[in-house]
Amino acid sequence: MSRPTVLVVAKAPVPGLAKTRVAAEVGDRLAAELAAAALLDTLETVQASGLPVVVALTGDLDLAARVAEIRSALGEVRVVPQVGDTFAARLARAHLDADEGHGVVQIGMDSPQVQVEDLAAAVKLLAEHPSVLGPAEDGGWWLLGVRRGSDASGLATVEMSSPSTAASTREVLPQPVATMRTLRDVDTWKDALAVAEALPGSRFARVVQS
Repeated sequence: MSRPTVLVVAKAPVPGLAKTRVAAEVGDRLAAELAAAALLDTLETVQASGLPVVVALTGDLDLAARVAEIRSALGEVRVVPQVGDTFAARLARAHLDADEGHGVVQIGMDSPQVQVEDLAAAVKLLAEHPSVLGPAEDGGWWLLGVRRGSDASGLATVEMSSPSTAASTREVLPQPVATMRTLRDVDTWKDALAVAEALPGSRFARVVQS
């Protein structure tokens, strides 16, 4: 259990399709740039962790903001397509696709403030507990760790993007579930401002401040 795979679930930051709630406030192009920066910051962090990395990707990368930078970053990791009719089903399948026999620690691209130390903490907790969950302020979660990819199969039954998502997810994971620190996802421009303030010098902060 010393080297679980870090799974990043990502969506190509295509203007008009990325961060639609943020886009309603600041426009499609800036929202896509924000999503691209978040993805690039996240990829930099997971690669710095020294753990194996798999990115489960959906969307047309050719149409994405900062496509050259993203392709370069993805060239350093294993990329698999997201498979499934619903987001919840795609999450469950991604854990199976990412599992290399040592467990999976999954994050998304909505929490660019995740640090290498967070991943190290998740790995340590996963060695001591059957599963790990990092709750988000909005009722969702930003990290999920399991010892086997199949342990995340219950995700397919969970309603995502709900105030009860984290609570429902906890119920379908192997027990007991260890809890990580609570983070703020970037769903609105207000969220972006708060997260950028905590990430001075990051790509994400530079886009917010531009």
